[in-house]
Amino acid sequence: MADRLRRLAEVTAEADADIYGTGGEVAALEQEVAELLGKPAAVFMPSGIMAQQSVLRVYADRAGTSRVAVHGQSHLLVHELNALEEVHQLRIERLTSEPRQPRPDELQAIPGKLAAVSLELPLRDPGFLLPTWDELVVFAEACAARGVPLHLDGARLWESTPYLEHSLAEISALASSVYVSFYKVLGGLAGAILAGPEDVIAETRRWQRRLGGNLFTLAPYAVAAREGLRTVLPLMDDLYDRAVQIAVSLQGEGFRVVPESPHTNSFQLYAPRRVEVMEAAAVARMERTRESICGPWHPAAVPGWSWTELVVTPTTLDWPLDEITKAFGELLRP
Repeated sequence: MADRLRRLAEVTAEADADIYGTGGEVAALEQEVAELLGKPAAVFMPSGIMAQQSVLRVYADRAGTSRVAVHGQSHLLVHELNALEEVHQLRIERLTSEPRQPRPDELQAIPGKLAAVSLELPLRDPGFLLPTWDELVVFAEACAARGVPLHLDGARLWESTPYLEHSLAEISALASSVYVSFYKVLGGLAGAILAGPEDVIAETRRWQRRLGGNLFTLAPYAVAAREGLRTVLPLMDDLYDRAVQIAVSLQGEGFRVVPESPHTNSFQLYAPRRVEVMEAAAVARMERTRESICGPWHPAAVPGWSWTELVVTPTTLDWPLDEITKAFGELLRP
């Protein structure tokens, strides 16, 4: 962390501060990302939770209905303490809870008027799953035919372009609004951008204020985000390719991978060992090498198996594939 902050301090030396999110590095970041996503306007907020609550509330107020359609395993429902209902009194309509992206027929099966549809790209909890490009286009067309705004929960949209084989702007063009995050693969400190039509973004700025998101300055977060765009965003193809290579290699060691061929730089890694066995092996290796190679392990649906998330970062690119394979293989050996 100290080295990271020192690097950011060097970059910040030439940066201009914003005042309550206006001007300076924040404005520069908003313009840069709006152009990347091909949207007329963008707003930077301290968190994606705030950004998505704001835009879905705007859509609900405009439509005169509180009903929004989302996947049952989306971040909005699983990790946000029911904020859409508790804070904004939105009514959730589940497209599906199956471990896959939703289909147009599942949207059609929801009767009545909807304020918005939110699509998480990729869908993290079932394994960072993406639709194919054609599936995404058809789903977007179904939303348009119904006259309902499509919002993309793109917390990991940066990482999705290699699999979808289309640019950020081409993906974003399918939706009315898009949220992207900066502290995940890009390595920022925190923060998110919401991009979309100028009038929608103007209204979300008001909700940002109401929700306490207008900090006196957001400059450190904006500087870190722009540094990530400059240094990490160009690596998305390399990160995806390495994830596919690692997935193939680790399956040869006795692991299982979901999805079998990763859709992004991240995937779920399953081991034929109980959680306590895998955690003990990981800690023992950490104590021996002073390296942490995986996150927490969780019980799998199959008794005796466990799983963790594996995320390929720029640091992973510097680690030879055979050494990665050996390191994880050691976790399965007594």
